[in-house]
Amino acid sequence: MSASITLENVTKAYGSHLASDDVSLEIGAGRFVTLLGPSGSGKTTLLMMIAGFVRPTKGRILAGGRDITNEPPERREFGMVFQGYALFPNMTVAENLAFPLKLRGVARDAVEKEVRRMLDVVHLPGLGGRYPRELSGGQQQRVALARALIFNPKVLLLDESLSALDKKLRAGLQEELRDLHARLGTTFVFVTHDQEEALSMSDEIVIVNRGRIVQRGAPKALYDKPDTRFVADFLGRANFIEGAVSSLSGREISYGAGGLSLRHALPVDGAAPQPHQPILLGLRPEKLRLASEAPGGTANAVPAEITLVTYEGADYHIRATTPLGSMQAVVASTGGGASPARGDKVWLSWDQDAAVVLRDDR
Repeated sequence: MSASITLENVTKAYGSHLASDDVSLEIGAGRFVTLLGPSGSGKTTLLMMIAGFVRPTKGRILAGGRDITNEPPERREFGMVFQGYALFPNMTVAENLAFPLKLRGVARDAVEKEVRRMLDVVHLPGLGGRYPRELSGGQQQRVALARALIFNPKVLLLDESLSALDKKLRAGLQEELRDLHARLGTTFVFVTHDQEEALSMSDEIVIVNRGRIVQRGAPKALYDKPDTRFVADFLGRANFIEGAVSSLSGREISYGAGGLSLRHALPVDGAAPQPHQPILLGLRPEKLRLASEAPGGTANAVPAEITLVTYEGADYHIRATTPLGSMQAVVASTGGGASPARGDKVWLSWDQDAAVVLRDDR
């Protein structure tokens, strides 16, 4: 059975530095929630306070409605997986997995049964007799996961747990971890600075910066509708267009930027910027279209010269100079025709609802 986690106005101060600044957060039972942010943002401090290794300066932490703010880690009964695995080198895999059960006084026969079951769960049957040094990095990570889960914790905490692995192995373990969460139903709280990892694995992403939560939501919602420049820039690639509103007609605005007149369709909800106000828009590279000639029938088109082309398998990642400054676009590499090349004179265009109005939080 999983548990919810609640942080109420949690602050952690180290002298005058606030590692966490009045953070309130509700993590639903059985959810896979990722704390995402740059180095030094405070995400690991939040995880360590949930785990009990760091005590808040102010505020409360609850698990399933029970106040655990002052409980030591061993009383919380949470599973924990660290970046460095933290396996006992002088114990076999089976002994590592058995350790938390023996601490809890589980009978020997039951321990052996649970060890075999967990080795099957993490796809390591028959490796119980090996020592950690005899395993690959991915296998060691699976053992660390199995040890954290073997006593059926209500919450599993993961601190940059896949960051030490190479890209291909990390991608494989991301899928396994997501599958494991779906099968077990345990509450997962995962810390990472890897945006792709957060997008691919999470039910919900909580973006942390400077000790505060700046935005939270489902991965697609955050990616498609970031609130601020920081979120748009940190969560994936983004172009930023700075201009001034010329006119407003219903839910459509005209604005000037880079000496051009452009248009943007506003969503049905939210306040509309007024004429003469400055405006900042974020535009994902994959929302741009590339053409060799000026496209007709679109309000948003800019001339461009390609300065960089990076081949990424299914796509080309392109950078180009435009009247709006440097812009980046992602275009399919499988469409036939000539490949884009540095020095090409092209046009970039986008739909009126492709961008999103952002708050400038620089």
